[in-house]
Amino acid sequence: MTRVLHDGRRFRIEGHRGEAGFRDLLKWQMSGKRAPWPSRVENRSHPPPPARVHGKDLMATWIGHSTVLLQTASLNILTDPFLSERASPLSFAGPKRVRPPALTAKTLPPIDIILVSHNHYDHMDLAALREIARHHAPHVVTPHGNARWIRPAGKNFRVDELHWGQSLESGALRIHLTPALHWSKRGLFDANTALWGAFLVETPGGPVYFAGDTGFGEGATFHHIRETFGPPRLSLLPIGAYEPRWFMQPQHMNPAEAVNAHMALESTTSLAIHHGTIQLTDETIDAPARALGEALSERSIDPARFLVPEAGEVVTIA
Repeated sequence: MTRVLHDGRRFRIEGHRGEAGFRDLLKWQMSGKRAPWPSRVENRSHPPPPARVHGKDLMATWIGHSTVLLQTASLNILTDPFLSERASPLSFAGPKRVRPPALTAKTLPPIDIILVSHNHYDHMDLAALREIARHHAPHVVTPHGNARWIRPAGKNFRVDELHWGQSLESGALRIHLTPALHWSKRGLFDANTALWGAFLVETPGGPVYFAGDTGFGEGATFHHIRETFGPPRLSLLPIGAYEPRWFMQPQHMNPAEAVNAHMALESTTSLAIHHGTIQLTDETIDAPARALGEALSERSIDPARFLVPEAGEVVTIA
């Protein structure tokens, strides 16, 4: 199993490089190979999700980037809510979203649980959390070290931190924090002082896996999920922000690796996240979805088993 080590201040994954060094970052930024993105992509209109989904039924709505509304067992779960214009500490600079969120804090159904996988600005959006706290009173579950930012964002939040391998119950669900090949950083000098991770949620209708941000590595983290919890009924797998590979491979899967993860998990259905919203890396806005389709075709996998829904489209999971 992938191990995370802690020296009393910082976390690191044994034998794995997370954040790249400044010299490599500069080399990438100076390469001039970033593809142009459109300045704005409007979402098509879709019927809103229901207020609740009961029993073993399961619905998923991709809101944008890694933000997904999951509905099952009369509970509404929100993953990594990113609703702001920029993934940045600055309002005037940093990666700007080209696709508006399909739902807002006001138009979301009542939110019971929020899963925050790590503290990067495109996953831990404090402005969005503050707005959510005005309309909802959820239970927030996050890796160790992140509550210091989340608790001040909302007095209505109940916040619990987990280490890899720990779990807790929330309503009819059991939530486990599992390994992810990634890293954390919120400011200039706090790299890896907070933990990051993925989530496995045991629901009455079967396991649901949310990968957060992760590289593929040798696939051990995904095989571990399959061996420990069985094949997920639904897996939320990132497919974007992967070029150039020499720089991004340790921390972000590409679409072919996402298909490898789908296969290692033996996931009944997977859903693509972490694409089509903000430009973080070099590939075009539509490259992840096209490359995913090609990878599924090469492996003779029915594309209905690895979905790329439109923003706001409510998907019923078999």
